[in-house]
Parts: sequence; C-alpha cells; structure tokens
Amino acid sequence: MVQRHPLGLGATIFAKPRSYTTLPAVAAVSILSFPFSAVAAEHNFSAGVWGTYAYLPDDDTSRDTWGSFEGEALILYANGEAEEGEGRWLYSAETRFGPGSFTDPENNSTGDNFTLHQAWVGWRLGEQDIVRVGKSQVPFGWKTYNFWPGDILLAGFGDQMDVGVKLSGSRDRWHYDAALYLADDWGSTSTDTVDDNGHWGSSDTFRKTQTWVGNLEYEFVQDHRIGLSLQSGQLQDLTGLGDNKTDGEHRAAVLHYQGSFGDFYTKASLITNERELPPLYQQSAGLANKIENTRYALELGYDHGPWSYYIDLSAAEPDTESSMAGGVHAIAPGFRYNYGPGWVYVEYLSQNGGIDRNGQVVEGDFDALYITLDFYL
Repeated sequence: MVQRHPLGLGATIFAKPRSYTTLPAVAAVSILSFPFSAVAAEHNFSAGVWGTYAYLPDDDTSRDTWGSFEGEALILYANGEAEEGEGRWLYSAETRFGPGSFTDPENNSTGDNFTLHQAWVGWRLGEQDIVRVGKSQVPFGWKTYNFWPGDILLAGFGDQMDVGVKLSGSRDRWHYDAALYLADDWGSTSTDTVDDNGHWGSSDTFRKTQTWVGNLEYEFVQDHRIGLSLQSGQLQDLTGLGDNKTDGEHRAAVLHYQGSFGDFYTKASLITNERELPPLYQQSAGLANKIENTRYALELGYDHGPWSYYIDLSAAEPDTESSMAGGVHAIAPGFRYNYGPGWVYVEYLSQNGGIDRNGQVVEGDFDALYITLDFYL
C-alpha cells in the first residue's frame, strides 16, 4: 500500500516515478519497449514494474520488522510523433496500476489504485514551439533530481501534473511556457496530482481550478539559467454546503536558477504563495481567511562516471497571521549508481515539518531511509 505521512502532512511517503525497491531483497523492475512505424510516424510503447522498500528509524514497527516492501505497481507508457515532413502531431501518456501508483483512491477520478499520470496530444507550431492539450507537467520552477523525497517542502509546487492546455517554446537564449489548466486531475471532484498529491485540498473540501501559469527563463551564460514562474487561479468548494462555486483563489510566484559547472550542478528557488480558501470550507474548518507561506529550495549535485551524488535542502516559513507553527526544514541527501541496465539509489529524508492539504506549514519530525533499484530492458 502507499503509506501516508504519520504527521498527517498529506504527502505520500513513498513515491518514485522511476522505480522503488531495496535492502534485504530487491523487487523486480522491468521495461519492455517495442517501437514501430506506421503512416509516416514513430510509436513507442513500454511497460514497467516497480516495488518499494523503506525503513523508518523512529517507527517501532519498522525497527522491529526491519522495514517493509510495498508500493508495487505496473506502469504502461505510450509516446509517438509524426516523422519530419509528414505531420506536426505528437503524444505522450503514462498509466499506473497498483498500490505504488502514488495516487490517492479517496481523491482521484478512478476511486482505485490506478490513474493516468500523464496524457497529452501536442502539435508543433514551428521548429521550437509546441502546444499540448491534456494532462502535462505544470511549468513552475524546476523539479528535483529524484522527485521523492527531495521536494517535500516544495509540496504542491514540485512534480505538478495538471489538465489543460500548454504552449512552450524557445528563442535564442530565452525559453517560455504559457498554460491554462482547468483542474489538477481528471474528473469533476478529483484533487489528486499523483506524485505531488495531498497539497491541494480533497474531494470533500476544495480543489484547484482555472489556473493560469506563465514561465520565462533566460540563459545569461552557457549552462546557467534564471527564470520567473507565476500561477494564479480559482479554488472550487467541494464541501457540499453550497453549490460547488469557485469562490476561492490561489496565487504563487517562484524565482528560480539552474546552473552547471562541469560535473557539478545546482538549482535554487524562492517561492511565495497564498490561498484564500472557499468561505464555506474556511469557516466550517475554522481556518484563517488567508493562508500564506514562503518556501526556499536548494539542490546540489555532482556527476562522476556512473556515480551521481546530490542533496536537496528545503525550508518553509509560515506567514499566515494565526499560524502557531514556526519555520520548518527538510534535508534529503542521496547518491545514484548506474550499474548497467539501471540505477541504484540510496537516499535519506529528515524533516521537522511539512505542508498540509490546506497549504499550511505544520510541525513534526520524520526520518526515513530509502534504497532503490531500477532495472530496464
């Protein structure tokens, strides 16, 4: 099963889109690919399996049992595009089945442990411009090296996958994205964003809708980029106390940097965000009129042959007037080894707080060790 954070932070403890396995034994991971061409196009289909092992040093049961294997899943992929001169279309999709799908049955569109993590159709408007329609990654800042556990305090702004339309393109040293998303998942009440779930309400509280996103990046010297991402949208009431009106709002901005120095690389971001929750939910839950906080994130890494070493550091400062929480932080060091057909990850997560479904900073300690194996054919 996919385990929930013992602090009630609404974040999935185990979540890896690449794989997950480890320690005394290794769950098998396999990918089967078979590209073929038809009607002047190339299509690629693949399938994978992953499983999870985790050890929680502060949990009595985990210490007694030496951890557990869980989070198993079957993943199907489909990608394709027209050959040059034969069309402008392309597509990408990923479907997951099983407890390790990193979806939330209580808040997704299927009511079960399977979901479409990604599914979009795109058209090339020119050599460097693409428009995508469907569920795609929200262009807001950067993503961590290995999205879990590194992005814990990016919660809600890490590996976002929303449903709508997105335009992306490049001009010389500039890159841009502009998007409009109807919601963060399929269906009329789902609030599940799969890998980054648990930070945008729930199916009986509120959900994110009608969100505009813009991202602009500039490469000021080779391999060094600075950017600004903005998003603003509505929050829909799902309490059943009214008529499901979109009478809440959310806003966020991130100033971000990515750069590399030979084998070394770094990423940094500063995020400010606020939410005005739907009044019926806000009043019934006894929450503040406006929830605000500031997030900071830094990732450092070094690649050397088959080895990659990295560390993710993040912090959050509550700016909500009635908040009783102090500043919280998280650290996630790790390394990855390419052993040939796949990778082995060793990662440790330590945090003294997190972000809940309302977007509030909450305090609480949590530590976990993850050791992961990927295997591809």
